[in-house]
Amino acid sequence: MIVSLAPANLRKEGSTFDLAIALGYLLAAGEIKFEPKKKLFVGELALDGSLRPMAGALLMVQKAKAKGFTEIYLPEENAHEAALIRDILIYPCSSLRQITNHLLAQKPARQTLNENGEAYELRQITPAKETKIFITNKNYAFDFAEIRGQQTAKRGLEIAAAGGHNVAMYGPPGTGKTMLARAFTAIMPPLSIDEIIEVTGIHSASGVLGEELITHPPFRSPHHTSSYVSLVGGGAWPKPGEITMAHRGVLFLDEFPEFDKKVIESLRQPLEDKVISVARARSSINFPASFVLVAALNPCPCGFKGSRVKDCTCTQSQIQKYSRKVSGPIIDRIDIWLDVPQINHEELSNNKPSGESSTKIRERVLAARAHQTKRFYDIKNVNNNGEMGVKEIKKYAPLSGSSSKLLNDSAKRLNLSARAYHRVIKLARTIADLDNSADIQDQHLLEALQYRPKNIFE
Repeated sequence: MIVSLAPANLRKEGSTFDLAIALGYLLAAGEIKFEPKKKLFVGELALDGSLRPMAGALLMVQKAKAKGFTEIYLPEENAHEAALIRDILIYPCSSLRQITNHLLAQKPARQTLNENGEAYELRQITPAKETKIFITNKNYAFDFAEIRGQQTAKRGLEIAAAGGHNVAMYGPPGTGKTMLARAFTAIMPPLSIDEIIEVTGIHSASGVLGEELITHPPFRSPHHTSSYVSLVGGGAWPKPGEITMAHRGVLFLDEFPEFDKKVIESLRQPLEDKVISVARARSSINFPASFVLVAALNPCPCGFKGSRVKDCTCTQSQIQKYSRKVSGPIIDRIDIWLDVPQINHEELSNNKPSGESSTKIRERVLAARAHQTKRFYDIKNVNNNGEMGVKEIKKYAPLSGSSSKLLNDSAKRLNLSARAYHRVIKLARTIADLDNSADIQDQHLLEALQYRPKNIFE
């Protein structure tokens, strides 16, 4: 028996062809008759003929609909995510026998004989109902009100969430950088319907999707010993890494300079273009990578350089080697740099809430995002201020004469690059949105300028 999978030059990978091959054989052998046009069959067959769940069902259905298919047959465990796609019939199947019975039941003769020669009625499979999306309140591990002090850092993270800006926090160990990063997703807006389908599809294709759909921004926190391939993606046939898994969410890199320099430099393209290209000898692919980078780092290897609590034990050469891990182009691509200093012990012992809750801050973030949704409603691939290009900046973030002079004078004094110059404007536009201001004012520019990187390693 020879099975031909055409076209031959296109690589076939995985076990999802099992069901189609089995039905193709039965149809060719004349054991069953049905019209296969516009029907797609996917799934792995066990030796007893049952169907096993597969990865990437949502993306398969999405592609099938785009290619003109009207029906898709797949394992019943994948039906919930697959039914997110509208206007295509989703048939959840448990076995090959169930599918053949369904296909034969569409003919006039609705009875057949089983293995024992006994007659039984054929039954059709009921199509899956459309999956309803419910965005519920999520219980987060940390609330901003539970984190003592650090009001400047909280303000910076609020701006980052409101405009989709990249942020880095630096300071001695134990000052709350990791807690702030983990509380950050609590103030981010929930995903839109299109983003839910997009993010759920990525996690489904990666084989890490559970039973629940992803309705909130994902939070990915790889360890600093993670390899280049695990973050960027790759392999002989490229698969997504942590950068793509953080799409529409947060990529938190704790101990930022401790990551391999090659890994850090790989962030250049996704931070600028919101995609990451993975090229191999056999194939190349572009993975989506629109995320908010939250980096946390210490001022030196021991972490106590400039600390009032403990003396630094690092040599100058160690500090220089440590600082060289984070290059100028990477520093330039991070919009907000936040100093997270030591906290007084008296403040730590205070049991009262420290500042506003995440819920209150999220309300302002949602209001600012509403301004941006209205602003960019007719622009493709621009959803927030952080994604604006030079063309959008000129149109949607114009500066008055006095503000332009203020920015130009500051740019000369701070020796800002062209990229940093435009990032300051985008940041000022977000601050203005939080202030419910139609125009960028001088105070918005001044606040944006104070978040540019300082000489944190000196």
